Amino acid sequence: MFLVILMVVRRIEVYEAYLEYKEPFTISLGTSVSSTDLIVKVFDEEENFGLGETSPAMRIVGESTKTMEAAVAELAPSLIGLEVSRIGIVEETMDRITLGNSGAKLALEMAILDLMCRKSGLPLWRMLGGYRDEVETDITIGIKKPDEIAKDAVRYVENGFKILKLKVGVDSVEDIERVSSVRDAVGSDIRIRVDANQGWSVKQAVRCLNEMYRYDVELAEQPVKWFDLEGLAEVRAASPIPVMADESVRSPRNALRVVEMRAADYVNIKLVKSGGLLKAMKIASICEAAGVPNMVGCMMEGGVSIAAAVHLAAGVKNIVTTDLDSDLSLVRDVVVEGGSPCMNGRRRPPEGPGLGNLRLDDEMLKPVMVFGD
Repeated sequence: MFLVILMVVRRIEVYEAYLEYKEPFTISLGTSVSSTDLIVKVFDEEENFGLGETSPAMRIVGESTKTMEAAVAELAPSLIGLEVSRIGIVEETMDRITLGNSGAKLALEMAILDLMCRKSGLPLWRMLGGYRDEVETDITIGIKKPDEIAKDAVRYVENGFKILKLKVGVDSVEDIERVSSVRDAVGSDIRIRVDANQGWSVKQAVRCLNEMYRYDVELAEQPVKWFDLEGLAEVRAASPIPVMADESVRSPRNALRVVEMRAADYVNIKLVKSGGLLKAMKIASICEAAGVPNMVGCMMEGGVSIAAAVHLAAGVKNIVTTDLDSDLSLVRDVVVEGGSPCMNGRRRPPEGPGLGNLRLDDEMLKPVMVFGD
């Protein structure tokens, strides 16, 4: 007879981490200067633990730090005693308790997946598919005057980035000037993308993208309102630049609707709005079946969540590009050792099992809640 000892969730600790940006970050939806993220530690019966991180995205998914904490308080007690390796049951349990609350679910699921992989000795990216061991990210530049954005672009290129993502969507005439200014400043070898964050009307989007085509823009992200899939499809049909859906896809069901309507050439997956790595994988599978490639992006997370997103991008074949740069905008990151450093615009999954060998800055962690033993 063999004695089988199950690894179960015994304790969940929740912390706040205040992350200040190096400079204000402006998109068409507003300006941000900081983020208060949640860091979650999930422990097993032997005091091994996995890490999770989530960032509030009020303008995108309607979550603040406090609403995420309230959701975690509802979800965490139901996870105590569950087998760590039965991650599908974890997902089902959280979805049964509350709808939405994607950020809260992400932090808990990420920590459990990290713990599961740590116990098995397997890096997360290999568990998710193990397709590639390195990814290339763009660097995002917020909305500024054309001359200012051009200076930033040159600085980033000098630092090794080969892909620039320019935020637009406030003034369509100036948006075109921004793109023109950056192209003149960086030359023809640098790839340029634009992201309107829902800031244009259908008519504005079609006009702007046809004007921007001459500047060799490779992608246009979320040109119109997230709920206007008919308008998104209209823009895609009239645009010479490939169109990417972002805010329009917050779930596998959303992804299915977008590809059914042929509303986008690409779909951006973000862990915070997807509700976890498992749902992100489902979105990628739907898109792959429809022949629609994916990008993995970020909100304003720190290094724990960025590490998880790098693992996802490395693991999944259909994820062909990334926008994983938010930790580079921070005055001080919660990860002080390990993680996925960015070198010349490229990132590798952190070494070690699970999310990798990450050491956090304990001084940045403010205890909020504890569940279980």
